[in-house]
Formats: sequence, C-alpha cells, structure tokens
Amino acid sequence: MANLKEIRNRITSIGSTMQITSAMKMVSAAKLKKAQDAITAMRPYSSKLTELLQNLSATLDSDAGGTYSTQREVSKVLIVVISSNRGLCGGFNSSITKEVVKTIAAKYADKQVEIFGIGKKAADVLSKQYKVIDNRNDIFDNLTFNNVAEIAEKLMDLYVDGSYDKIEIVYNQFKNAATQIPQVEQFLPIKPIEGGDANAVNSDYIFEPSKEEIVLALIPKSLKTQLYKSIRDSFASEHGARMTAMHKATDNATDLRDDLLLTYNKARQAAITNEILEIVGGAEALNN
Repeated sequence: MANLKEIRNRITSIGSTMQITSAMKMVSAAKLKKAQDAITAMRPYSSKLTELLQNLSATLDSDAGGTYSTQREVSKVLIVVISSNRGLCGGFNSSITKEVVKTIAAKYADKQVEIFGIGKKAADVLSKQYKVIDNRNDIFDNLTFNNVAEIAEKLMDLYVDGSYDKIEIVYNQFKNAATQIPQVEQFLPIKPIEGGDANAVNSDYIFEPSKEEIVLALIPKSLKTQLYKSIRDSFASEHGARMTAMHKATDNATDLRDDLLLTYNKARQAAITNEILEIVGGAEALNN
C-alpha cells in the first residue's frame, strides 16, 4: 500500500485535473448553446434551398447552367474532411477519420482520392495515407459565411476546371450534445432528387426573369450555404462532444478521488492503530 504522502499527492493532482475538466465542460456548454442555435436556425433554409436547386438544375442542359450538375465519369475524387483543431472531445475526430477511410474503401478503392482539410486533427491523420491538397485550420477562428464562401468558390473552381470529377463532404452532424452522426454528402456535381420528376417544377414555380438566370445565380449560393451548414454542424458537434467528454472525465476523476480518499483514511487508521499498539506494547514491557 502506498504511503500517506503519495496518496495525498495523488488526491491533490486529481483535484487539479477535476478543476480543469470542469472548467472546459462549462466553456463548451456556453459555446454549444450559441452554435446549436445557429445550426438549428439555418437547417430549414439550407434544406429548402438545396431541394429547390436540385430540382431546377435537373431541368437544365450543361450550357444553360447545368455545369455543376453534369455527371462525369469519376476517376479523381476530392473529399472535404471537416474536423476540429483541438482534441479532448471524445471520439469526435476519430469517427470522421474512420468514416473517410470507410467511404474510400467502399466507393473509391480504384479511384485517385485526395483530401481537403477543414480542421487540423483528421487531416493530420489522413495525411499519412492520402495527399492533402490544403488544410484550412484558420476557418474556426472567424467562422462566417463570407469566409466559408471563399473555400466553396475554390472547390467549385476545382470541379469546373476538371481537376476533380466528384467532391464530397464528410462531417459530424449535430443531433444533441451526446450524439454526433458522421455524414457523407455529395457537394459536386449537384445530386438530382431521386425518383423526382424534373418537369414537375414548372407547375410549382413562376420564373422571372427566367429559370436559367435564376439557377445561374442561386447555384453558387446554394453550394456555399451547403458547405457553411456542414461546417456549422461540425462546430456544434465538436462543442457537444467536448462537453460530454469533459463531463465524463470529471465524473471519473470524482470517483477516483473518492476511492483514494477511502484508501487514505484506511491507511491513516491503520497507521494510528499501529502506533497505539506500539505504545501499549512499550508500556507493558516497562511494567514487566
């Protein structure tokens, strides 16, 4: 059994760790509320805009604005991987890394695959297996639509000039503080609505000035919004995962501290008992 000083030192050390994990939990909880409100408010707009553009773009030829929806033979794929710049958030980053590896193995095993990183952690791990063409770690320092739009424009240019035949986004979708769901979304080409009638759009909308001009204006905005929503989802998921992980770490540290306190009290009681026995023994020896 460890001596009393060693146990006291361990109790002090665990107490310091508890203060850190508890503080990190509270910080993440505060940031989570703002991030959750942002993604919750944005989802309906993003979903409706994406649905509209999928429907409209399916009715256009490549010369009239279907540049972003034309299906090409896939030989080179770019995967946009959204993770975090920091750890201590449970399986948040590892789940994204595993999802990317699984997706490549299942869909692109015979294709040339490259990585575009948004966030440091997953891109650093994947760089050991795949070529990382860029890593935008700075985006989380000032997460605004305009900053994300610059990245989206770069991705759109890479698709239009033929550098890649397909671009997909892998990120964690926020469900709640304890649950984040890895998602794989096709960014380009624009995926048409499955089972939908492309001509049905004519009966649903009146176009002014024209359908082609409207689509040409809305497609870039839709793609930028899709990427922004994905990053916002990941951002909220990160804080939820970190809050949950730090909550569990604090609970585990509390349990360990309680166990050590019990061990310390038992050791102290044993030491006191031994001292009493030595005193009694010494007294009896003097009497004899």
